[in-house]
Amino acid sequence: MDKNDMDQAGEPSPEASSTPASEELSAGNLAPDFPQRTDFSSLNESVQKIKEEFSRVVVGQDEVIELLIAAILADGHVLIEGVPGVAKTLMAKTLAKTLDTGFSRIQFTPDLMPSDVLGTSVFHPAKTQFEFRKGPIFSNVILIDEINRAPAKTQAALFEVMEERQVTNDGTTYLMDIPFLVVATQNPIEQEGTYRLPEAQLDRFLFKIQVPYPSLEEEIRILAGHHDVAGPASGIASVVSTAAIADAREKVRQVHVEPKLMEYIAKLVTGTRNNPFLFLGASPRASVALLNASKALAAIRGRDFITPEDIQELAVPVLCHRIQLTAEREMEGHAVEGVIKQIVQKLEVPR
Repeated sequence: MDKNDMDQAGEPSPEASSTPASEELSAGNLAPDFPQRTDFSSLNESVQKIKEEFSRVVVGQDEVIELLIAAILADGHVLIEGVPGVAKTLMAKTLAKTLDTGFSRIQFTPDLMPSDVLGTSVFHPAKTQFEFRKGPIFSNVILIDEINRAPAKTQAALFEVMEERQVTNDGTTYLMDIPFLVVATQNPIEQEGTYRLPEAQLDRFLFKIQVPYPSLEEEIRILAGHHDVAGPASGIASVVSTAAIADAREKVRQVHVEPKLMEYIAKLVTGTRNNPFLFLGASPRASVALLNASKALAAIRGRDFITPEDIQELAVPVLCHRIQLTAEREMEGHAVEGVIKQIVQKLEVPR
């Protein structure tokens, strides 16, 4: 396969994307054989409120915002990647403010220690004992800015808390409050003073979201907003409670998944493990992530069942950070996104 083939890999073939069943479901309408089994009115109302608050401070980036909301519903962490100035941190902070939950921000630096994140034991002479002082990770929504600026030992401190939602210190386990969501940002361009994230840590992120530059029209709107006497909108309201998040997640778990679609997800993920372009394929955790994310996306769009299009749409953000190109393909200028799209294109769509 040459580079031209890879460039065209992202274009789905008509045969793979125009089956009668998928056409009927992709429009977002319920098919006659799928009566509505779950009431998503409260969930959709919460989603709309979050989007309205985002629109006050963020111009465009609709796809990024939808993925952030899907991550909340799927109980998964998010890695946001983009060049400086494209509102990565602003979107993470806005998301946290729309939720009526705790929020903390951790700026990762090369000298940051694990205890600066998790907490440390402090000796109290009056009590003649050590007491654990919790670190900033003990919150509901945690923004980790420039996550790739901290060394490996600090990154390793996040392994347990991101996967098991708990911190162990001096033999005592401290459970995290629900919800618990890590939103991390990183700059893919600047390499000085940064560290490569361990694969085990990358695998703990549900999504890796690429934030693009705004379009010309969107940038004009950004300038108009900053030129306004009142300035950009501020004072984001907390519009979704912890109870509402828990209720929405329960509804997402009820989203129906056909056995053929589970097989479709498994084939897609296992297809990364025997691809000649890839040195590292995706783990079973990726299959679970793709399933949960697809259910969340379906719920956001008012459906209580997932479609092949949900899976195809989420394949790149779920898998792109979990796989690695071979050295030869990387030097040739290929990208993991192209390989994922090629695998999706070749895979037969369930009917």
